[in-house]
Amino acid sequence: MIFIPLSFAVSLFLVAFLLRLLLQGRESLMRNHLFVLLIGLYAVQTTLVGLRWGYGLTAVLPLLSLLATAIPPLTYLAFRDLAREDGVGLSLSDWPHLLPTAAIVVLHFVWRDPIDLLIIAEFLAYGLRLLWLARLGPDGLVAARLDGTLRSHRSLLLAALALVASAFTDIAISLDLLWGEGRHSALMVSAATTAILLLLGIAAVVAGAEEGDGEGDGVGEKEEEEVGEENARASVDASASRLPQALSGEHEAVATSLDRLMAERRLYGDTGLNLGKLARRMGLPARTVSQAVNRVHRMSVSQYVNNFRVADACRLLAETDMPVTRIVFEAGFMTKSNFNREFLRVTGSSPTAFRAMHGATASMIEPAG
Repeated sequence: MIFIPLSFAVSLFLVAFLLRLLLQGRESLMRNHLFVLLIGLYAVQTTLVGLRWGYGLTAVLPLLSLLATAIPPLTYLAFRDLAREDGVGLSLSDWPHLLPTAAIVVLHFVWRDPIDLLIIAEFLAYGLRLLWLARLGPDGLVAARLDGTLRSHRSLLLAALALVASAFTDIAISLDLLWGEGRHSALMVSAATTAILLLLGIAAVVAGAEEGDGEGDGVGEKEEEEVGEENARASVDASASRLPQALSGEHEAVATSLDRLMAERRLYGDTGLNLGKLARRMGLPARTVSQAVNRVHRMSVSQYVNNFRVADACRLLAETDMPVTRIVFEAGFMTKSNFNREFLRVTGSSPTAFRAMHGATASMIEPAG
């Protein structure tokens, strides 16, 4: 009987989702290149884990260590880009993230003893950095599509916890080698590494899929942003433009202006809408817009926007015979699963049940909750 390590099955799982992302087109690939690269890296690493601990191939150990040091910084950079309002992406200033990998290469030739300790410290440090990045909640991912920002945030938390768990697992393995003569080390390394890479892969797959499905704006992206920005900025009270230490009245002004902008220009119909775009349309920092929505409407920006989308979906369900699958996109959602989840949250029923039971009462749903 041929023995197939579990890690190979994980590799196949990751490769399948990698192909799915690649087949979404060049635009999606460019927008999610870091997540695509991450999933590919995880797939290679799990394959190497299977070769080392499934078949005893020790020649892959140097490559395992080298790729391991690339995982934490790349994971951090991929999620960090979702939290950057400027949308710059990678830049030359990110070069320090290459230092752990460079250090491993040097240490491999001059002094191998600290390698394991360096990897442990790196996984722990980047795991904590991701947890710090997640502290602001879903609204902190200003570049994430509002249709899937909640799942992207959960993926961020999952990736952070997986990196921290990997560090503590390596510590446990080191202690087993020190005090237990390494009796359980092989099993711990194989099982724990495979499980952690699977969790990281799931996090990257979910986040990459959430950000990779958008085909464009429902309101004409760049031109609309440039034309609408001046009008929207003028509609915000002067007091609301001077935020950093926003008072409740200023939050009300920003929220009122946003309500009007959403209703009049139907921004929620843009399937690729994110907090960064909303903030640019208003000429305000993303954090200012987020705080105004959080404090005035008592909900996240994604919930706020999705309330408008669900209200529009309710109208379409009540007033037209349009198929639900078409209403999903007409209302601004990108995936049917997100649509069904948000529809249930707002109305307490499924779209089909709502169409059958509520009909003319669709107008009773208030967008901002």
